[in-house]
Amino acid sequence: MVPDLIRDSIAGQLVRLATGSKFLKYPEERDSSLIDKYINKEKSANLARTGTTESTPAAEKSETQEPLQNSSANSSNSTLADPNALVNVASGAAVDPEKGRDGDVVDWYGPDDPENPQNWSIPKKFWATFCICFLTFSVYIGSAIYTAGIQDVTRVFGVSQVAATLGLTLFVLGYALGPMIWAPLSEIPQIGRNPIYIGTLALFVVLQVPTALAVNFGMLLAFRFITGFVGSPSLATGGASIADMYTPAKRTYGIAVWGIGAVLGPVMGPLVGGFAAEAKGWTWTIWELTWLSGFALVVLIFLMPETSSANILYRRTRRLRKMTGNDKLICEPELIGEQMTNQEIVRMVLIRPFTLGFLEPICFALNMYIALIYGLLYIWFESFPIVFVEIYGFSLGTEGLAFIGILVGAFVVLPPFLWWFHKYTEPKFDDKGELTPEWRLPPAFVGAFCIPICLFWFAWTSRESVHWIVPIIGTAFFSIGAFLLFNAVLNYLGDAIHSNDLIRSSFGAGFPLFASAMYKKLGVGWASSLLGFLSIAFIPIPFLLFKYGASLRKRSKNARQD
Repeated sequence: MVPDLIRDSIAGQLVRLATGSKFLKYPEERDSSLIDKYINKEKSANLARTGTTESTPAAEKSETQEPLQNSSANSSNSTLADPNALVNVASGAAVDPEKGRDGDVVDWYGPDDPENPQNWSIPKKFWATFCICFLTFSVYIGSAIYTAGIQDVTRVFGVSQVAATLGLTLFVLGYALGPMIWAPLSEIPQIGRNPIYIGTLALFVVLQVPTALAVNFGMLLAFRFITGFVGSPSLATGGASIADMYTPAKRTYGIAVWGIGAVLGPVMGPLVGGFAAEAKGWTWTIWELTWLSGFALVVLIFLMPETSSANILYRRTRRLRKMTGNDKLICEPELIGEQMTNQEIVRMVLIRPFTLGFLEPICFALNMYIALIYGLLYIWFESFPIVFVEIYGFSLGTEGLAFIGILVGAFVVLPPFLWWFHKYTEPKFDDKGELTPEWRLPPAFVGAFCIPICLFWFAWTSRESVHWIVPIIGTAFFSIGAFLLFNAVLNYLGDAIHSNDLIRSSFGAGFPLFASAMYKKLGVGWASSLLGFLSIAFIPIPFLLFKYGASLRKRSKNARQD
């Protein structure tokens, strides 16, 4: 497994490029007899007849062509009748001069092709999942780790606390805008996911240096936004990488583990950054982020395999063309790319994410719900210094320990969630590995109630007369609720309709700006209660979608109709 990981990593590909593929060879480079196995004769025949790799409809077949097994005979007859008729050598099918194309389609050699990410060994899948989680954690911690140094930022640059909070909000705003570019780019077969992950992470690491060395407040804010923008691929594309490796029936397990990595970032940020800011000032929170993300960069460069099946097939096709000199070799991702016009590409990259997010009722409702939870998380975090420093007398460093309750909640909810999915949801998948999307939603029924429970609990136990452990215990319900909601919603949208996280991150960016004023004017009790009432208003959404989601999908052009 390790040699394959190194070979398929960015470092391994660079070694192959530098040595002319003399080292870290692929199987077909060691045994050229495998090349024929990689050419799909049936799809090549379809391409010759119709110009696509899809099978010809039965009615059209009966009128125009015999079945594939008789294609050689047909080709011979056509050739005898017309000596100039073109025949696809790989399949023996005659090439239709009007519709067809003479091409040899490179594909997986069968359902057990080990290079297909869904056929990887369990250890290899687990390692790739860990890499995605580590990447997500290393970038996601960048938002919360800054909050530990906000007080020092106000002192050093002479700005208000609201202004200093812009360093958080602009970073999260970068999360919102970055995926609009990085996510579509990672779907292009010629690029794949790894160059996006590695390239943007390298920029993320390098740009932490001018952030920490900012000589004025404007420079600090500018680089906080840019680093959030370039760090966003892990949040936007991490779920897609998980889906690359796992079938729909197993995808939930990977998404759940990835979700824990996402929770670790905001939770560990104040803990890790608090002691550093207390001892060395706000710049040390940025240096810590640099060291952590730099270590993640090294790990990913040497040991992160490419998960995009389209990119893997594209690179296989290029290798075979180079080895054989056969320019007719082509893979399906290349064919799809050739058939897309520039207008269709622009629509897919720039227009479709907005239309899905704002015009599709399902997407809009769920995006607004998740955006609310995301926004509540960041505005609620702003109350922790008020509660644990001003009320309970924690130091800046020990204040970070108050976030441990959220982390514990995430680990507590993971086993019962996976048990529920294994026992009640996974058996509902049909023989084709498909599931009615609404069956993804039941965990959200529980999660929807956990959020207000947490906020009301925290609101009215955060006082000197109540021990500090009580509000910390209440915080666990937030991660339980958010975990269940995020997993249900992300998997539901993945099955039912594709969407984006622009709305979610925008809420997370905007809410903290008025958090401090709200908590000071309303007090911890009523400010947190207000957030609790907001979360109650959204509780009906998963229940309504469970009941009416199928009918809504039937009215959509972008959703599954089954």
